[in-house]
Amino acid sequence: MKIEQIYTGCLAQGAYYITSGNEAAIIDPLRETQPYMERLERDKVSLKYIFETHFHADFVSGHLDLSNKTGAEIIYGPNAVADFRHISATDGQEFALGNVRIKVLHTPGHTMESTTFLLIDENGKEHAIFSGDTLFIGDVGRPDLAQRAASMTKEQLAATLFHSLRDKIMILPDDVIVYPAHGAGSACGKNMSKETVSTIGEQKKLNYALRADMTESEFVKEVTDGLLPPPAYFGMNVAMNKSGIASFESVFNNGMRKIDADEFEAVTKETGALILDTRPNEIFYKGFIPQSINIGINGDFAPWVGALIADVNQPVILVIERGFEEETVTRLSRVGFDNIIGYINGGFEVWKKAGYDFDTIDRITAAAFAEKVKIGEDEVIDVRKESEYESEHLEEAYSKPLAYINDWVKDINLEKHFYLHCAGGYRSMIAASILQARGYHNFTEIEGGFNAIANTALPKTDFICQSKVLKTI
Repeated sequence: MKIEQIYTGCLAQGAYYITSGNEAAIIDPLRETQPYMERLERDKVSLKYIFETHFHADFVSGHLDLSNKTGAEIIYGPNAVADFRHISATDGQEFALGNVRIKVLHTPGHTMESTTFLLIDENGKEHAIFSGDTLFIGDVGRPDLAQRAASMTKEQLAATLFHSLRDKIMILPDDVIVYPAHGAGSACGKNMSKETVSTIGEQKKLNYALRADMTESEFVKEVTDGLLPPPAYFGMNVAMNKSGIASFESVFNNGMRKIDADEFEAVTKETGALILDTRPNEIFYKGFIPQSINIGINGDFAPWVGALIADVNQPVILVIERGFEEETVTRLSRVGFDNIIGYINGGFEVWKKAGYDFDTIDRITAAAFAEKVKIGEDEVIDVRKESEYESEHLEEAYSKPLAYINDWVKDINLEKHFYLHCAGGYRSMIAASILQARGYHNFTEIEGGFNAIANTALPKTDFICQSKVLKTI
C-alpha cells in the first residue's frame, strides 16, 4: 500500500493517490489529469475508483475526465446528486482496493453530502482518514457554504457537523492519520494550520473544534463566528462539479490560442473579453494595456481571479510573461474559467513596440511615501485582510480589504488624492489596476507595502476595537 499526498500550494488543496496491489484510487483530484495518468503508468496500476469527499466549491474537479480516460467509478457519499454517472455510496459501505478497503463515513455539516473516507489496511487496521472539508488540521469546514442548497441555516449545518465529528471521527483510534482536503490559505475554513497531515490524537489536543468538553451550542458559536463572505465564484464551481463540463484538454487548447497585437482590439470588442495581465506587479506598473487587471501568476492567482472576477463565464484574454502560458491557462481552468480566448503573442512588449497606447500606475517607494505623506490629512487605504490590519497598521489608515473592493470602490472621491498599500505590493497592485480600469487615477500605490512602511519612522498602531469606516475619499 502506498499513499501520496499531491498538494497544490496555490489552491492550498490536497489530492490523494493510493495504490494497493495492481489497483489505484484517487481522492479529490484537480482538473488536469495528466499528473495522475503519469503516476498510473509509472506504477503499472489501473485506476479503480475516484473518490470525491463532496461537491467542491473552490476548484473544479478532474473526476469526469479521469473516469472517461480510465473507466474508474466515481464515488460520492450519501445525498450526492449529479448529472453524470456515479455511485452515491451508503454510510458504512466499503470498497475493496487491492489488499485494502476504503470505508464510507458520512460526515455531513460542511455540506450534506460531505463524506470522510476511512482507509483500512491489509491487516484490517484503521490506518487513515481522508476528511475532505469536514476536518482540517487545526480547524473544521465552514458550515455556511451549502446552507441555501440544503435549506438549512449555517447554525443547523454546524450542529450537524458537531455530531459528525463526534460520532464518526473522534471515536477512531488516536493514531489514525488525518489527510484533509485543504491547508492554510484556503477559504473553506478560517483557522487552518500550515501542516497538511496530522493524527486524530493530535487534533483532539490541538484543534479548538474537537475539545472533549465542548457542548453543541459552544461548537456552533465558535465555528460560525467570524466567517467572512465566501468568494463569489464558489457557487459556480459547485454547479460545475455537479454537471458535465468541458474536458480540460479542450479548455487548455482554446486558452493557448495566440492573438496578434493587431487583432487584439477586434477580438476584445467581439468577445467582450476582460484583459487579465498576469505579470509580476514590479513589472506591470511600468506599462500595461489600458483596462487590464493585474493578478500576478506568482501569488494566490486563481483564488483572487475567482474572488474578483467572480463570473467564471467571463471571456478572458491574457497578457503573460513568456514561459508562463501553460501554467496560467491551467490554473485558471482549475477554478472554472473555461472561456479563455487566448493570449497576446509576445506579450506586452509586442503591444508596446507596435506603437499602441499603454497606461502606467503611479507607484513610489515606502521611503518616498514617508517623506510625502501627512498623517491625519492624507487618505491612506490599507487593502490587507482585517486581521492583518488589526495586528498592526499605519496610524489613520483606513481598512478596506481587497476582497471587498467592489463594495467600497463607490465611496471613493474622484477629486481627492489617496495612497494605497497592502503587505508587499501584490494585492495593492490588483486594487490599483481595478481602480484605474474604472476611471480612478487619483492615487499612488506604495511599493513593498506595509512590510516596507514598517521600516520607516511613520507612526503605527496595533489592534483597535473598530476599524475606521471610509465614507468618502
